[in-house]
Amino acid sequence: MSGVRSVAVTAAEGELRLDRWFKRHFPELGHGRLEKLLRTGQVRVDGRRARAGSRLSPGQVVRVPPIAAAPGGDEHIPPTPPRPPVAERDAAALRGAVLYKDADVLAIDKPPGLAVQGGSGLGRHLDAMLEALRFGEAERPRLVHRLDKDTSGVLLLARHARAAAWLAAAFRRKETRKLYWAIVVGVPKPERGRVELALGKKPGRGLAERVVADAAEGKRAVTLYRVVERAGKRVAWLALLPLTGRTHQLRAHCAAIGTPILGDGKYGGAGAFLPGEKLARRLHLHARAIELPRPGGGTIRVTAPLPPHMAATWRFFGFDPQTLEESATALDF
Repeated sequence: MSGVRSVAVTAAEGELRLDRWFKRHFPELGHGRLEKLLRTGQVRVDGRRARAGSRLSPGQVVRVPPIAAAPGGDEHIPPTPPRPPVAERDAAALRGAVLYKDADVLAIDKPPGLAVQGGSGLGRHLDAMLEALRFGEAERPRLVHRLDKDTSGVLLLARHARAAAWLAAAFRRKETRKLYWAIVVGVPKPERGRVELALGKKPGRGLAERVVADAAEGKRAVTLYRVVERAGKRVAWLALLPLTGRTHQLRAHCAAIGTPILGDGKYGGAGAFLPGEKLARRLHLHARAIELPRPGGGTIRVTAPLPPHMAATWRFFGFDPQTLEESATALDF
């Protein structure tokens, strides 16, 4: 059938329900019409029939038939409304945050406080601004993974559908290495180790959601860590290498071993702050570097500098960012 598309599920869309995935990509398609397409097998995931509530995994391929009204005109599908223009100030800031650009991939230095995707009460987010990063290309860049709103650092974008598919596959096959830097309250023992605690989600206050470590029905989550420098027993600079990519993994794992990330009241409570110290009461977690192989050979490596509030904390404790080489493989974990 002409007009059929095959769309790869990105890493940022992992665990999304199929009906919500369609709502995100094809908001003009009503739920009733989607259910009919599913019943008749016109929508498939990895070649198999699926249900509206099926959970997607990064790298899976969704078969999308031509999105049109049902025969007989039983449903009117309005055109997709145009995206609002990106404010020039936001567009300029986003273009200034580009760390790496080639024909397939963009990497930006996401500032802390900017959400990657929209949600309840979030009118301003990165996904709504990606039009500013076309740089003359026919397609709008696509998200392929996520960072928390308050986490800064390297964020990859695919510049076209083909790149989105291979990037999603690289994340799924765990071919990427992501190095994070954090300041934690206290010093973990041992100073180099592996945290392997399953993580599960549970409702928080209001619409907020949080994850819990060692959850009975949680999913496997593994983090390697190493103390780079310390200030007595008060704080430590950690290098963190997540081997899995669960929501809030690093924040939950650091809190679970008794050393919450500085400024992370959600997981560390009052213990995530240092009384009496004039430090920014913001999350001190930074996606420092990412490394991944190119499909045709070679490697992409991108590094992001510390944001201002974290750089100030490094100076306060006398930590030197140049202690580590600017590479995602600089540490022997």
